[in-house]
Amino acid sequence: MPLPAHEMERLTRAATGRSRGRFARDRRLDAEEQRRLDELVTRRLSGEPLQYLEGTAAFGPIEVHVDGRALIPRPETEQVWETAVSILRQAGAGKPIVDVGTGSGVLALALKRVFPSASVYATDSSEEALALAVENAAVLGLDVRFLPGDLFEPLPCGLHGRVGLVVSNPPYVSEAEFDRLPVEIRDHEPRWALVAGPEGTEILARIAEEARVWLGNGGWLVCEIGERQGDAVLGIFAAYEREVRKDLAGRDRILVARKSG
Repeated sequence: MPLPAHEMERLTRAATGRSRGRFARDRRLDAEEQRRLDELVTRRLSGEPLQYLEGTAAFGPIEVHVDGRALIPRPETEQVWETAVSILRQAGAGKPIVDVGTGSGVLALALKRVFPSASVYATDSSEEALALAVENAAVLGLDVRFLPGDLFEPLPCGLHGRVGLVVSNPPYVSEAEFDRLPVEIRDHEPRWALVAGPEGTEILARIAEEARVWLGNGGWLVCEIGERQGDAVLGIFAAYEREVRKDLAGRDRILVARKSG
């Protein structure tokens, strides 16, 4: 089955290194470019994600390198970033920002780009994912402090009760749901970044408990959640002022919570 025209164009530009404008002016391929394109098409037909084949992904105001070390940034996660930006523009970005489970670093880096004076910390338990995030920060020239470790564990103790915003796209897929994911996700993106446990809400529950130690009074927490987890998450975050917001498709997707005094 042939690939859609828009995917063929994107793979051709990836194989040739041409910009969209240059590609529109000249679509001819030499032998080496054709060989690279044929290889990319074969990999795409086998189910490998398009973004991994291109090597980059746009996210808000930045573009990052992506590969199998971390999840591909998606529109739902970009909505988490947009929500966090909106909150900080109203509340002010004077307090530290923490991205828990940063993956490729997109949330932390995009927030740092918009709020350059903010102190931004990002954690991840995967050394490979964290290395990718550090690489992206270096290319973008953004000063984010990346820390290896599980959730809030690697943060400096001096941040206790001082964090103004926690953002996260944590694992929220259940073990049963994982087997039903599309092949290009299930077979190519890292399982550890997707599956939280038997229920799918295990990591969200840990974030709810642990974040209260780190957030200052009035501090905010914005998390991506599964589309069927809205009611459960409202219960999990009962100690906060909280609401669940919809994604562009009208599905429960974003938890917005605030630590009250």
